[in-house]
Amino acid sequence: MEGVSHEAAGLAARHDLSKLIVLWDDNDITIDGATEIATCEDTLARFQAYGWSVRRVDGHDPDAIEAAIAAEQQSDRPSLIACKTVIGFGSPNKGGTSGVHGAPLGDEEIALVREKLGWPYAPFEIPDAILASWRAIGERGGVAREDWMERLEISTQSERFIEDIAGTLPADFDATVNEIKHDFVREGKKIATRITSKMTLDGLTQAVPAMVGGSADLTGSNGTLATGMTLVTPDDASGNYIEYGVREFGMAAAMNGFALHGGFIPYGGTFLVFADYMRPAIRLSALMGARVIYVMTHDSIGLGEDGPTHQPVETLASLRAIPNCLVFRPADGVETAECWALALKAHETPSIMSLTRQGLVPIRVEHTDENLSAKGAYVLFEPDTGRDVTLLATGSEVEIAVAASDALAKEGIRAAVVSMPCFELFAAQDADYRAQVLGTAPRVGIEAAVSQGWGRWLGENSAFIGMDGFGASAPAPDLYKHFGITAKAMADAAKALIP
Repeated sequence: MEGVSHEAAGLAARHDLSKLIVLWDDNDITIDGATEIATCEDTLARFQAYGWSVRRVDGHDPDAIEAAIAAEQQSDRPSLIACKTVIGFGSPNKGGTSGVHGAPLGDEEIALVREKLGWPYAPFEIPDAILASWRAIGERGGVAREDWMERLEISTQSERFIEDIAGTLPADFDATVNEIKHDFVREGKKIATRITSKMTLDGLTQAVPAMVGGSADLTGSNGTLATGMTLVTPDDASGNYIEYGVREFGMAAAMNGFALHGGFIPYGGTFLVFADYMRPAIRLSALMGARVIYVMTHDSIGLGEDGPTHQPVETLASLRAIPNCLVFRPADGVETAECWALALKAHETPSIMSLTRQGLVPIRVEHTDENLSAKGAYVLFEPDTGRDVTLLATGSEVEIAVAASDALAKEGIRAAVVSMPCFELFAAQDADYRAQVLGTAPRVGIEAAVSQGWGRWLGENSAFIGMDGFGASAPAPDLYKHFGITAKAMADAAKALIP
C-alpha cells in the first residue's frame, strides 16, 4: 500500500528491469485486521498498468511457485507473483487472522500446529533431509563463487573493480579538489552554491567514475547533471545519470541500494524542502552507514518568490537531528568543493549538500590547499587585537556576518567571523579546538532558518538572527530585509551583548 512501492514499481517498469521478480505474500491481513478495511485496489491490475508481467499462484504450493519463477525469468519485464497464502498456516485457532501477524502463538497453539502439520521435531532441530538440501545449495554457490573469483583474478580490470566495490577514491583526488578550489579563487565571481556545486561535479565525476547522479525532476534547478555525464536508459545502461521523475522517496531508496551494493557512489538532487518526502530513506542511509549524497538546493527564504511552501525554514534543524548524517551548508565555491570532498570521503555516512538558489559573494578569496571545512567550523576572520564579539554563520549568511563585522569595526568593535559549514563535524572536534574557534566573547549566530540546534554553539550570553515562523513570497533581498536577517540586525545584536 505504501507510496514508495508505487515509485519503485514505476521506475522498474521505465527501465525494463526484467531480472526483477517480486514475490508478494498476498494474505489479505494487516495488523489492524483484514486488508479490506483499508484498501480495495486490484494490486495485480495496478502493476500490470505500470507495465509489469503479473501472475497469481498458490503460495503454499512450492512446485507452483518454482514454475512461476521459471516462467517469469523468461519475461522481458519486471514481474510480480502474487502468492495467495493463509497467514499463520496450520494454526487451528489463529490462522488467517491478524492475531498471528506480530504475536507469538503460545505453547498450546504451537502444540496444535505441530499436530496438524505432522511436525515431530524439537524446537530448532533441522531434519536431516532439509539440512542436506540446504548444504547442497551452499556447495553449489561455493563452486560458482570460486569460478567467479578465478575470472576476476585473471581480468585486466580486476584492480579497478576491487577498488570501485570498496569505494576507494583515486590517488589524485585531493589534487583534483584543490584545482577546483583554485579555479573558484581565480574567478572570484558571485555565484549560487547550486551552480558552484555543478561546477565542482564537472570535475569530480570525471575523476571518480563510480559517481552516479540523478535528480527528482529538477535536474536544471539542482545542477546535478555534470558535463560529460550520459543518461541511463532502458536501451543503454552504460550511462551515469538517472532521471528519477517526481519520485523523491523512490530516488533516495534506490540510492541506498546502489551504495549498499558497492561499486557506486550515488548522489541525487531535489529541493531542500522536499527532504520531508524522503526522510525515511535518509534515516535509513544514516542507520545503515551508506555513503549517499543528497543534493538539496533552494535552501532558505533566499529562493524568493516560490513562497513559504517551498522555503525550508525548519528543515536544516530536522536533518541535523538525524544521527550519523552530515549536513553541509557551504558559503561559497571553495567551501562547496571542500564539502563535496568531505561527503565523498565519508564512507559510512550520508551527506546533505544544502545549496542556495541566490548568488553569493566569494568568501574564501585567498586559496589554501587545506580543507578548512573538514573541522566543521573555522575562524574566517580574526581581529588583530582580540575579540569583543564572535559572529557565527552558515552558508548564504556568512557574507552577512562578514558585512556585520566590517560595520562593527568602523565603530571600534572587534568582531571575529566563524564559518560553520557542518555542525556535525565541528561537534566531532576536540574541546580545545572548539573553544579556540568559539572564543569567550559574546556570540551572535545567523542563519535563514529556525534557531533549533544553535544553542549548543551560542551559549548563554548570545543572540540569534533567523526565522521564528514561515517565509513569504517576494524577491530574496526583500525577504531578508523583511525578516530582519541583515548585517545591521546582526551588528545591533552584537552591540547589545557587549558590556
